[in-house]
Amino acid sequence: MALAVPAELEAKMDEVITHYPVSKRSAVLPLLHLIQHHFRYISEEAVTWVAAKLELEPIKVLEVVTFYPGFRQTAPGKFHIRVCRTLSCAMAGSYELMDSLCKVTNIDRSHTDHHHPIAVSPDGKYSIEFAECLASCGFGPVCMVEDDFHEAIQPDKAEDLLKKYQ
Repeated sequence: MALAVPAELEAKMDEVITHYPVSKRSAVLPLLHLIQHHFRYISEEAVTWVAAKLELEPIKVLEVVTFYPGFRQTAPGKFHIRVCRTLSCAMAGSYELMDSLCKVTNIDRSHTDHHHPIAVSPDGKYSIEFAECLASCGFGPVCMVEDDFHEAIQPDKAEDLLKKYQ
């Protein structure tokens, strides 16, 4: 199935490509960010589409997608949660926060791994993953819901946090 890229998005991509006159390949990252922002993840069809747009082999685009953990290869829930797990946040309770968020959303993370880090709630409303450093080490545990940043979220306040995202 071919990816249906809206004309407005493709025009944005065409403009981005002009910033890389020596090698269109250098536009892979910005194009993938635009794709993920629009579709919420990067599908196989998106990899093929970006490769064709930049006149590359799809494997060259897939290498980038699989290298950077910020790119999602599976569809997230309506509200995507990222929980920082680096040392400062871990010491402040981020693993316990993850457990609490999973309990509140009924998410089972037992099938996640490095290559498939996202777990989605049975109703598709929430998804969750660990993140590496969300850059607020003095105010852990830290998490993001969509693009909203939350500091010092204690595990027992997970349900209160998610009430904002219905």
